[in-house]
Amino acid sequence: MSAVEARLADLGLTLPEVVPPLAAYQPAVRSGDHVYTAGQLPMVDGQLPVTGKVGAEVTAEEAKGLARICALNALAAVKSVTGDLDKIARVVKVTGFVASAADFTGQPGVLNGASELLGEVLGDKGVHARSAVGVAVLPLDAPVEVEILVELVP
Repeated sequence: MSAVEARLADLGLTLPEVVPPLAAYQPAVRSGDHVYTAGQLPMVDGQLPVTGKVGAEVTAEEAKGLARICALNALAAVKSVTGDLDKIARVVKVTGFVASAADFTGQPGVLNGASELLGEVLGDKGVHARSAVGVAVLPLDAPVEVEILVELVP
C-alpha cells in the first residue's frame, strides 16, 4: 500500500474504482511530468448520491461533501495512469464547477471540500491554485464537478 493510500485509510477512506467516462474522453491523461484529470463527478458506486442545483435542491454543506467525493475520484483517475499516488510531487491546480441556483454565490466554500481533502491526504503536496466557477447545469444534473492537475516526481 502506498503512503498516500495509507493516509486515506487513516482517514477512513478508500480509493474508489475509476469512474468510467460518460462520453468520448479519458478519465486522466499523462503528459510528461503532469497528469490532467477529466472533470470528476461525485459518483459513488456508479451513481450520483444527489442531483440538482446548489442553493436550491442541494445545500452548500451537502455540495461541499460532494466536492470531497469528486477529489477522491480525481485521485483514483490519477492513480489509473501513474500506478502509484506516491508519485505525486504536488497538486498544481484544482478547477471546480458548481451547478448553482441563480442567487447562490458560495462556490468557493463548496470547493473547499475538494481542497481540504487534498490537503488532508497529501499534506503540503496538496496545496494548490484553484478556480471555483458557478454554472447553470452539469452532466447528469450533478451539483459539483472537479478536475485536478498534478505534477509528478520526475
